[in-house]
Amino acid sequence: MTIDQSGASPSAVQAVVVYDGQVLLVRSHGGWGLPTGTPDLAESPEATAARVVYELTGYLVDGSQTLRDTAPAAVVCQLLTESPSDGADVPPEGIRWTAIEEAAEAALPEAVRTYLLGHRPV
Repeated sequence: MTIDQSGASPSAVQAVVVYDGQVLLVRSHGGWGLPTGTPDLAESPEATAARVVYELTGYLVDGSQTLRDTAPAAVVCQLLTESPSDGADVPPEGIRWTAIEEAAEAALPEAVRTYLLGHRPV
């Protein structure tokens, strides 16, 4: 699996959505990647992550923790709905849940990989 994070702008925000031992990924230009978007004016990274996940995938999440030392910013999000709502920008075949171990081996920011490897599903 190819995860592409190279095209993310330094001002962008990446959403790290973990649920049941898996990470939410969306298809991007070079493969699969974390849901990523640019903040609106005066929007916090946490709010940006929640908005971007909803717009791209239809899943409701709560941006709860910004990981340090990442560029672009990476925000850990808690999944609030197990099924996406209609109207997502990315079609269903462009959304996937990937095992943490597989995602952690990919080209993600170091802080995201460290978080994923230390994450234990509840």
